[in-house]
Amino acid sequence: MSYCSYQFSLPLLALLPLVSAHGYVAQVAIDGTDYFGNPPNANPVPSIVRQINNVAPVKGASNPYLNCGQDAQLASLVANANPSSQLQFWWKGGDGSNWPHNIGPIMTYMAQCVNTTCDQYDSTNAEWFKIEQTGLQPGNTVWYQQNIMNGGPANVTLPPTLAPGQYLIRHEIIALHLANEMGGAEFYPSCTQVNIQGDQSSVASASDEVTFPGGYSDNDPGIYDPTIFDTPVQYTFPGPPVVSFAASPSNTSSPTSSNSSSTTTGTPVPSSTASGSGGGVQCQVSTAQAAFSMYARQPRSVSRVMRRWWESLTSLSSIAS
Repeated sequence: MSYCSYQFSLPLLALLPLVSAHGYVAQVAIDGTDYFGNPPNANPVPSIVRQINNVAPVKGASNPYLNCGQDAQLASLVANANPSSQLQFWWKGGDGSNWPHNIGPIMTYMAQCVNTTCDQYDSTNAEWFKIEQTGLQPGNTVWYQQNIMNGGPANVTLPPTLAPGQYLIRHEIIALHLANEMGGAEFYPSCTQVNIQGDQSSVASASDEVTFPGGYSDNDPGIYDPTIFDTPVQYTFPGPPVVSFAASPSNTSSPTSSNSSSTTTGTPVPSSTASGSGGGVQCQVSTAQAAFSMYARQPRSVSRVMRRWWESLTSLSSIAS
């Protein structure tokens, strides 16, 4: 790059919405009870969501942070849930705005916290099984991730016959706006700690389980996709198939199988408290709630901003050279 093109590109780089281009899970609702996550690097309050230290995406399928997110820390609470519990995951941009991406799948995995409670469980070697995957809306041109960008949640139904015990729920967005280049996919995993009650008996087989890293490759069709902007989109989900005992397809708004999708919109109504089952702890979440209540800005398409920036940069670099 010439000196002149460098002079042109630096101011353009400074204008990019770098922080808002990334994000995290700010809130999880379980059967109508709200639990608030901690913003990255904030002084944490008790939560069921493992706190990450950076809103930037995890890059590369072999990245150790693919497990639960950027340097994810153990959360102090474990929330009770039931078979077929309805969960909502509310994603926010790093600057408090709406989630900034709208291209790519939403997937949910679970792993049992083996030989300990989830607030003490090291997920490095966790065996994950997939319970849902949500991709494109009818017509195969708009992703359901667009609903999250519009301010709505991702909806997940827990398997109705899942064996009781303590589990991590790994909820993940893969942003594919740069996936037409090898290594361009952006992974956003988040882990939530739950205790499944009841006397069910379904467990995942070894063939259904994967580790992270290990479950994906950078050249998987659903991760590296040179035709991602071609419409109608033809998309292949990465990772293992959805387990056979996951919730059956329905006409509700909750994504319950590989062919069902989230369609709800709106904004959450925060509750004043949230409780977890870890040691029977009940915690005030006013700090996290106050932080979440500031997140009411309008969504913006970062991919569109990126394309315009790149076109401008390419044009200016050509002139300067």
